[in-house]
Amino acid sequence: MSRQATITHTNTANRGIGADVTRPDGIPKVQGSFAFSSDLWADDFLWGHTLRSPHASARIVSIDIGPALATTGVHAVLTAEDVPGQLNFGLEHGDQPVLAANQVRYVGEPVALVAADHPDIARRAAEAIVVYYEVTEPLTDSEAAPQAAPIHPDGNVIRQLNIRHGNINATGEVTVEGTYEVGMQDQAFMGPESGMALPDEDGGVELFVSTQWLHVDRSQIAACLGIAEAQVRITLAGVGGAFGAREDLSLQLHLCLLALYTQKPIKMVYSRDESFLGHVHRHPAKMWYRHHATRQGRLVKVEARIVLDGGAYASSSGAVIANAACFAVGPYKVGSAHIEGLAVRTNNPPCGAMRGFGAVQTCFAHESQMDKLAVALEMDPIELRLLNALAPGDRLITGQQITGTFPVAEVIRQCAEAPTPELAPTQDHRNLPGGSGRTTEATDTARGEGFAVGFKNLMFSEGFDDFSSAACRLADGVATITCACAEVGQGFVTLAQQIARTELGIDEVILAPAQTATIGSAGSTSASRQTWMSGGAVQAACNKVRSLILADISAKWGVHLDGLVLRDGLICTLDGQQQASLAELTANRAYEADVVYRHAPTEALDENGQGNAHVSFACAAHKVIADVDPDLGLVRIRHITTAQDVGRILNPTQAVGQIEGGTAQGVGLALMEEIVLDNGLVRNASFTDYVIPTTLDMPDVTIAAFIEEPEPGAPYGAKGIGEPPTISSSAAVAAAVRAATGLDLPRIPIRPADIALS
Repeated sequence: MSRQATITHTNTANRGIGADVTRPDGIPKVQGSFAFSSDLWADDFLWGHTLRSPHASARIVSIDIGPALATTGVHAVLTAEDVPGQLNFGLEHGDQPVLAANQVRYVGEPVALVAADHPDIARRAAEAIVVYYEVTEPLTDSEAAPQAAPIHPDGNVIRQLNIRHGNINATGEVTVEGTYEVGMQDQAFMGPESGMALPDEDGGVELFVSTQWLHVDRSQIAACLGIAEAQVRITLAGVGGAFGAREDLSLQLHLCLLALYTQKPIKMVYSRDESFLGHVHRHPAKMWYRHHATRQGRLVKVEARIVLDGGAYASSSGAVIANAACFAVGPYKVGSAHIEGLAVRTNNPPCGAMRGFGAVQTCFAHESQMDKLAVALEMDPIELRLLNALAPGDRLITGQQITGTFPVAEVIRQCAEAPTPELAPTQDHRNLPGGSGRTTEATDTARGEGFAVGFKNLMFSEGFDDFSSAACRLADGVATITCACAEVGQGFVTLAQQIARTELGIDEVILAPAQTATIGSAGSTSASRQTWMSGGAVQAACNKVRSLILADISAKWGVHLDGLVLRDGLICTLDGQQQASLAELTANRAYEADVVYRHAPTEALDENGQGNAHVSFACAAHKVIADVDPDLGLVRIRHITTAQDVGRILNPTQAVGQIEGGTAQGVGLALMEEIVLDNGLVRNASFTDYVIPTTLDMPDVTIAAFIEEPEPGAPYGAKGIGEPPTISSSAAVAAAVRAATGLDLPRIPIRPADIALS
C-alpha cells in the first residue's frame, strides 16, 4: 500500500483531509436523536396515502372516489384528472404517469391519493375507492419483450447498445461459453420513503424529503404541478439509506399535489411493504457470453448479449445498460469484442439505480467466464487475470484510452497474496451453514475459495453535463459551506468540513442545510461522484476564499502571495515574522465565493459503441472462503479479503465503512437477496421474507490494501469508494460456492435448491 499524501494547508487539530474525523451525525443516529424524514412535524398537518394497482397490466375502466370522499376525516381524494401540469415524469425520460389514468403497467402503480386527519383514515379511505379494471395479460419475460406487443407508447425497448471493437471475426484457440442470470435486488434501506410538503403563499410548495438529487426532483415536480421551478423549494430531510432507490421520484409529487390542493401541510410515510412497491430496484439480468483465448491465456475476443429488465418505466435504464455493456468484459485487455446490450420494458416493477449499476450484473458473468476459461486452459485463475489485466495506456472495448491511474494488476496481487486466515473446522454451530439452527455438522461441509475482480466508471458519462455547485463564506473565523449534495450515508457531511479545514487552515466549519433555494445543483449522490464532484466544488470555493484573503493581506503587508500561508486559524508569513488571526480579520468583513465545478468533458458513444464516454475508473478484488453443506444447499461465508483502487484515502474510517457495507450488499445478492415475482406480483415485500445479511451472516472482512495512486484531476487524487465493493464481492462468493460444490451455478442469488437438487 502506497500513500502519496501532499497536504499544503494544515491545522493543529489535525481534522483535515486524511484524518479519521468522526461523523457529525454519527452519535445522534446511534442515540436515536437524529431527525429523519419520518420525524417531520407541522401544526395542523394531514396524512397522505396512495392507492396502488393490484394488477401488473390492466385497463382502468372507471374510478369512483365517492365512498372515500364520504369518509369522515378525509380532506381530499385526487386522481390523474387533478394533475395540473405535465401528466408524466421520469429521471431520464418522461414516461411515467404521476397517477395512472387509463392503464396500469405494474403491481403497485399509483392510481389515486387521499389526504386525511389520521394515517389509518387515509388508508381506509383509499381502500374504499372503487376502481374497475379490465385485466390484461402482463408481459413479464424480458427476453420476449423486444418482439412482444408494446406495453407502452414508447415501445418495449428502452435502449439497445451494440459495442463492436476490433476484428469481430476474430477467433481464439480456446473458447468457453455460458449463460448467466442475476435476480432482482432491492436496496433495502432502513428508512422507508417519507416526507412533508407545505403550501406557500406564492402558490408554490416547500418540500422536506429524503432524496438523492434535490434539483432534478424540483424540475420534475414543477413541471407536473405547472408552476415555476423557483416555486418548488426542497430541503433535504434526514435520509435513512438510499443506494440508488431515492434517485427517482416516489412520494415527492404526491405530497406536493395534496399540499397545494388542501392548502395544508401533508405528511406521508410508506410502510415497509409499500416501500418495496414504491421505488426502483436493481435490474434483473440475463446474459450470454463466449470468450475466445490463445492457448497461452491471452484474451482474443469476447462476445456477449445482455438483457436487463427495466420493468414498466425507463428510470435510469439507459445509463445502466450502457454501463453493463461498456464494462461487460471486465478490467481486461481484449483485441475484439462484440457486445449487444438491451434494456427493455416489462410489466414487472420498475428498475433503476442501485449501487454499482450495470457493472454488478456483468461482473458476475465475466468473472464466471474467466474461471471457466482457466479450467479449460488448465491455468491458475489468478495468473489468467494478471496476464490480461488492463493498465494505464490500454484501451477499453469502447476504444477509450485509460489516461488516469488504474492499478488492476496491483489490486489483484494484493488481494490474492494476502494471507488467508487459519479457519479450522468448527464445532460452533453459529459459524456453520445453517447457523444456530444446528442443521449442519462440521463433517457435512465442504470448503471452497473464490476470487473476482471488477471495475466501474466514476461520475456521469456519455456527454452528460455533470457539475456540482458549492459556496464558502468565512466570517468571524468560521467557515460556512453550502452545497446541495445529498448526504445519504456516504459521509459528505464529514468530508466537506475536512476539505474546508485543509484549504482554509481553520477548525470550525459549518455545513449549511442542502436546499434548492440557496445553491445550485450538486447532481445526484450516485455513480461514485460526490467525493470528486461536490468535494471538488467545495475545494474550489474554499480556494477562492483563500485567494481573496491572501490577496488582501499581500497588499496590506507588502508580502508576495507565495510568502503567505493559512494555518491554525492564522494567516502568517512563511518566516513567522508576521501573523494575524483569521477570526479578527473576518470579524468585520466576510469573504465569500461560490463556484460551479465540472469534470473533463465526455462524449456519447457512436453507433458502434465507441467513444471517450467516461471520466475515470476504479477497480476492486475480493477473495472469499465459503463452507457449504451440499446436501442441504446451505452456505456460510467464513472470511472475505479485499483490495481496492481508491486514488487517495480522505477519511480512513469512512473508507472502511464503505467497503464493508458494499461487500455485505454483494454477499446478499450472491446468496439471499431477491425480489420474488409471480406474474409481476411481488411475493416477499417485507424484511421477514426479503432476507438481507445481518451482522451474524457477515464474516470478518480483511482489507488487504487500499491502493493509493492519486488520480490526476481529482480533488486530492481521491476516487469514489462506495460502488466497487459491491461489484466483485457477489462474483467472488459465487466462485467460492462453485469451488466447494463443483457445480456450475450460473445464477445469483444461489438458492439452496440450486445446490441440493443439482
